[in-house]
Amino acid sequence: MALLPSLVISGLSPTALLATGVWFFPFLIASISYYHYNENNPERKVKDAGKLLKSYDFIIVGAGSAGSVIANRLTENPNWKVLLIEAGGDETEISDVPALAAYLQLGRMDWKYKTEPQPGRACLGHTGQRCNWPRGKVLGGSSVLNYMLYVRGNRKDYDDWEAQGNPGWGYEDALHYFKKSEDNRNPYLAATPYHSSGGYLTVQEAPWRTPLATAFVEAGVEMGFESRDGNGEFQTGFMIAQGTIRRGSRCSTAKAFLRPARSRPNLDIALNSQVLKILVDSKTRAAYGVRVRRGEAVYSVLARKEVILCAGALNSPQLLMLSGIGPADHLAEMGIPLHSNLPVGQNMQDHYGTGALTFTLDQPVSFVQSRVENMPSVLKYAVFGTGPLTVLGGVEGLAWIPTKYSNRSLDFPDIEFHFVGGSPASDGGRQVRKAHGLSDSLWQMYQPLAYQDTWSLLIMLLRPKSRGSIRLRSSNPYDKPVIHAGYFTHPDDIKVLVEGIKFGRSLGDTTAFSRLGSKFWSDVPMPGCEETGLWTDEYWACMARQYTSTVYHHAGTAKMGPPTDSQSVVNHQLKVYGVPRLRVIDASIMPTIVSGNTNAPTIMIGEKGADMVKADWSGVLDNRLRRKRSSDHVDRWPGKLIQSL
Repeated sequence: MALLPSLVISGLSPTALLATGVWFFPFLIASISYYHYNENNPERKVKDAGKLLKSYDFIIVGAGSAGSVIANRLTENPNWKVLLIEAGGDETEISDVPALAAYLQLGRMDWKYKTEPQPGRACLGHTGQRCNWPRGKVLGGSSVLNYMLYVRGNRKDYDDWEAQGNPGWGYEDALHYFKKSEDNRNPYLAATPYHSSGGYLTVQEAPWRTPLATAFVEAGVEMGFESRDGNGEFQTGFMIAQGTIRRGSRCSTAKAFLRPARSRPNLDIALNSQVLKILVDSKTRAAYGVRVRRGEAVYSVLARKEVILCAGALNSPQLLMLSGIGPADHLAEMGIPLHSNLPVGQNMQDHYGTGALTFTLDQPVSFVQSRVENMPSVLKYAVFGTGPLTVLGGVEGLAWIPTKYSNRSLDFPDIEFHFVGGSPASDGGRQVRKAHGLSDSLWQMYQPLAYQDTWSLLIMLLRPKSRGSIRLRSSNPYDKPVIHAGYFTHPDDIKVLVEGIKFGRSLGDTTAFSRLGSKFWSDVPMPGCEETGLWTDEYWACMARQYTSTVYHHAGTAKMGPPTDSQSVVNHQLKVYGVPRLRVIDASIMPTIVSGNTNAPTIMIGEKGADMVKADWSGVLDNRLRRKRSSDHVDRWPGKLIQSL
């Protein structure tokens, strides 16, 4: 049992360790170490800063999908000293393995957030009627915990952002920054106007797939859709998933952006260091540093130019409010002095839906635990960077379809499918069930399928109209925030989702899937839906309310918008209204959530945000000019014209 602590240190939860054979993780780690020990690795891990300086030019809070990008780009200027602060530690050999994404949840690299109960509305079949909301507490942030899917969203998302009063955020602007990061290893895609190669972030299809992946795309074509690159000219259609992987392993933003910059003398990275508060001058209202805890000590570190908040759509609003930036009434309730009355924590959006739709198979072609967790799979991964362990968390295909509630004359679908070559029962309920937080009652639907060949769809609302919020639980920075998911608070969301479920149900009846003996799992109806007529719209709605799936795409809690927008927190340059020298650059700033997975858009936001910071501070060469420019920043910083309602 002495081995268990070391594996927990590797980022796995104790339940994940018990979910596999005792031999599996030690053998996997040993194999990786043996076959790569003598490798001249160009991607050596970063070093934790020893002693921090009293001040830096820029302090970046959060080394996630955006923060890692910004740290790399700002330190391209050798005259700027940058501190990147991360509450968690570094990645591990286990977190590099794509197929084991679910095993990382509930471990030390996860903040382990849960939503508040939503009685009668959502997450009803989950433990305590609360949905798990994993968030990365690790260098690389949620790009280390996610399923690595590379999806940009729809061009109309960005054009709509610009139309809402955010100049420079249209699709063509966004495309430039998507391509700036990208190193697409598919030569066909890289040659198109929508992709590029040579960037820091490696993008490619998984090097191994089951026959189900091809069947999924063929089924979509059979139902009248194109097989196409959903990140290209058009979005609507079916595709084999693209992911942020490199040589068969996860390519997090830490691996992509921080490791190449690890030797720059002007970059300090503070690991296992939690920022407790942003320091704000009571007279000028300008941010001038952070209070951070490292080990048992608490330090104040000063920023000569800016504090840049990149802690994500849950932690960024929490930190803003702890620092006196947020709704005046809520901060008064928490006993926190107010610096700027802004609607922080409002406008919270998430891609959610249901993962309940499951099909059985009569051929051995899916992700059953014994086929993935075995010695040949480990050796294929460790030696050749291929095999089933390289699949993106089990997700092999993606699709975007319009329902009857969307305008079919536009390429603007309202449902996304994540195709999974398995189900929560594929591992016998040992880990996926726990990661999804399924209750004992709900599990009864899946228990007969334990270790059987299955496939399933995670059916996701692309543009939910429901809104939630993030609030403080107290003024204690160590208390987790109060998360009101707001699922199904708008009546249109359940209507759109039901249409998506019905389409997904029909997908299983196509010839492409019938060849594999696919059959909709109906032997055990959804627990909690006994009073509804089977296979009616009411039943599908009940199923979604019982098994409610987040896709971990939280956004919008520090909304970007013009000063006349009562709900905006930052302007189009991502500057916090009324708080000079403070920006938010992460998924929090999305005015409306993009029509797709959010990791790639957040990296794009980091790229564009870094260029904005550079443009504001470039040309400052000496102390006299620096003082003058800093003063200008305080005087010219934007303020709100309309306060939040």
